[in-house]
Amino acid sequence: MKDSIAILCGGGPAPGINTVISTITKYFVRKNYRVLGLNKGFSTLFKENPQTTELDLATAEAILHKGGSYLPMSRYKPKDEEFCSRFFKENRVKLLVTIGGDDTASTANRISKFLQAEGLDVANIHVPKTIDNDLPLPKGIPTFGYQTAVHEGMLIAQTAYEDARTSHNWFVVSAMGREAGHLALGIGKACHYPMIIFPEMFEQTEISLDKIVKLAVSCIIKRSILGLDYGAVMISEGVFHFISDEELKNSGINFTLDAHGHPELHSVSKAHIFKTLIQNELNRLQINANCRPLELGFELRCKAPIGFDLELCTQLGLGVGKLFDQGRSKCMVSVNLQGDVAPLYLRDVEDPETGKIKPRLIDMNDEPVKHVLEYNMQFVTENDYDKAREYVPEPELYNFKKILNMQS
Repeated sequence: MKDSIAILCGGGPAPGINTVISTITKYFVRKNYRVLGLNKGFSTLFKENPQTTELDLATAEAILHKGGSYLPMSRYKPKDEEFCSRFFKENRVKLLVTIGGDDTASTANRISKFLQAEGLDVANIHVPKTIDNDLPLPKGIPTFGYQTAVHEGMLIAQTAYEDARTSHNWFVVSAMGREAGHLALGIGKACHYPMIIFPEMFEQTEISLDKIVKLAVSCIIKRSILGLDYGAVMISEGVFHFISDEELKNSGINFTLDAHGHPELHSVSKAHIFKTLIQNELNRLQINANCRPLELGFELRCKAPIGFDLELCTQLGLGVGKLFDQGRSKCMVSVNLQGDVAPLYLRDVEDPETGKIKPRLIDMNDEPVKHVLEYNMQFVTENDYDKAREYVPEPELYNFKKILNMQS
């Protein structure tokens, strides 16, 4: 029997997964390896009969440009006591390639340590994937799928903005993201949205629903002063990562609760929540502005990759082969702006206490971020107070920098 490599995909889909799978398959088939695709991520890897698909050149050619994932995915995280070496021994696996985010990488790292303790020489190389762009790659290098998600999100958000201008109303747009706001910032920046709200903005103060609402209303007031009765607010759903259950329950939004009494955020549109809270505040202030919600989420994940991600994913797939040939293991593959492949070892980016990979957050000191705040976004400042009193009795409550406790 030939030696094998195994590929599995964890977490949610991102544009470019099939390009990575295709490139890796082509590389190793030509080197006379069997290429086994594991279906449903880690969920069947340690079962008696793992669900696998043997990949060949014809399959690789067919899936190269397609969105989604040819290999079914799963968020399942096996416990240490589930680990066994049977699949790796029976198939003479020499390399486990994992494609996913930080959870997938962390699980693969645990499996690598287990296999090493079992005396098996199985390399693990992780391909970082997420449209959230929050994995700790070298500065300026996006995670694959992010640029396609920004592009596709921009097309939708841009159309919504034109609808707002045409219909004289406001859109409240929510973009996917965990505790980082890269996707919201990327889409909002591309569309010149006058207000973009993301978690990292609150580095000098705690995040609250009230502050988010006031930031949105600040933009609406400012544009009214400028004679613009329309617009759009982009909000990263990552802000919910920092809002307590108690505040959510007291928000006036009717959430269903899970078995532990926590609001089930996954079952409701984040854009609808924001829109409702903002509209309630506008009505309270008697400001004549109507809002509509728009969610940017799952529809971005399975798009066919744009040229940027096709090229990046091809480089990442070839990078897996290069690192394996160099004897590298327990690392992520990264490609710099010049196309050079390098390993990024998990031990260098994981939290020493939890073992989890630290997320890459937006750096508020980066010049492009400062430029967005300074030149793209529109909000109430001290210079606007006199005119703003036509809309609110206390305009200082809607001062952007005061809300965020930023220095002037």
